[in-house]
Amino acid sequence: MILDDFPRVPLAHLPTPLEPMERLSAELGGPRLFVKRDDCTGLGLGGNKTRKLEFLMAEALAADADSVITAGGVQSNHVRQTAAAAAKLGLAAHLVLIRNVPQDAIPAEDGYDRTGNILLDRLLGAEIQILPAGSDRAAAMEARAARLRAAGGRPYIVPLGGSNATGALGYAACARELLVQAEALCGGFDAIVLACSSGGSQAGLVAGLEALGHPARVIGVEVDGNRDGVAAAVREVAAATAKLLGLDQGAILARIEVVAGYGAPGYGLPTPQMRRAVELAARREGLLLDPVYSGKAMAGLIGLIAEGRFESGERVVFLHGGGAPALFAYRSVFENPDP
Repeated sequence: MILDDFPRVPLAHLPTPLEPMERLSAELGGPRLFVKRDDCTGLGLGGNKTRKLEFLMAEALAADADSVITAGGVQSNHVRQTAAAAAKLGLAAHLVLIRNVPQDAIPAEDGYDRTGNILLDRLLGAEIQILPAGSDRAAAMEARAARLRAAGGRPYIVPLGGSNATGALGYAACARELLVQAEALCGGFDAIVLACSSGGSQAGLVAGLEALGHPARVIGVEVDGNRDGVAAAVREVAAATAKLLGLDQGAILARIEVVAGYGAPGYGLPTPQMRRAVELAARREGLLLDPVYSGKAMAGLIGLIAEGRFESGERVVFLHGGGAPALFAYRSVFENPDP
C-alpha cells in the first residue's frame, strides 16, 4: 500500500492489543472470538476515531489551520477525540452537537447533556454549540467556518465521524496492523465485526484488506436503525478511499456487508439487546462497551452467531471502537433495565 505517502501525525497508542475472548466464546458457542482493543488508542480516553484523526489532523496542519470544526451527537465519541487531538496540537476546537436523542428517551437525572463525553469536551476546552434534533450539521459547520474566516481564522472542517477517504486511511493502516497481530496470535482471522454509522472504519478496513489481498469478511452492524442510509455511506467512503489508494472500486464495493436489526429504534436509543450485550461483555470478559456503538455491535455479533452465520472454529475479530464514557449518561438503562 502507499499509506506512507500520506501525511500523518502520531496521536494513537499503536498497535492496540488483540486479545482472545475465551469466556465469551465458550458462552456463545460457534466461532473463536477475539477483540481488537481500539478503545485503547489513548487520546482523550481513546476510541476508533483517533486512527482517522492521525491523517485528518495532518491534513489540517498542512493547510495551516488554527482551528478545527466538527459535528456529532451530544454524547459523540468522535467530537471528544477531535477536541483532544486539537488540544494536543494547539488548535482551537469548535463542536456542533445535535440533540439527536429525544429528551424524553433518557431521564433528566442521567445528565445526558452534562456528563459522559460532553463533560470531557468541556474539560478539553472546546467551544460547544448544541442544536435541536433535525438540524443540518453540515450547514452549521460551514456557517461556523464562515464566521471564523471573517474574523481572520483558518478553520479546517473534520467530517462527521472523521469519515471521508482521508480519515478511512486510518483503518486501511489498521488492516495491516491487525493482519500481523492475528498471524502471530492465532494464525490469522476470517471475519471482522464492528459498529457502523458514518462508514469510515468499515470502508478503510475493506480497502486495506483488499490492498493486502486478504479475503476476510468485514461485517458492519448498523447502529442508526437506517440500514440503507448507513450502507450508502459506507459505499461512498469506500469508493473514495479506493480511488485515493489506486484500488479497484468494484472489488471493494463488492465486499461491503452491512447487517440490520440492532440499531432500531434509532441512533443513541437503547435496546434490550444492547443492554444484554454490554452486560455479557462486562461479566464474561471485563470488557466495557458503550450503549451507542459497540454495545449494539456486540448485540449484532451475538445475533449472527445465534443465526449460524459463522462456522465452528472460525476466527472472528470484534473491533471495539471505544465509547465507554457514554455509559455514565445512560445510567438508568443499566440500573433499571426492562424485565
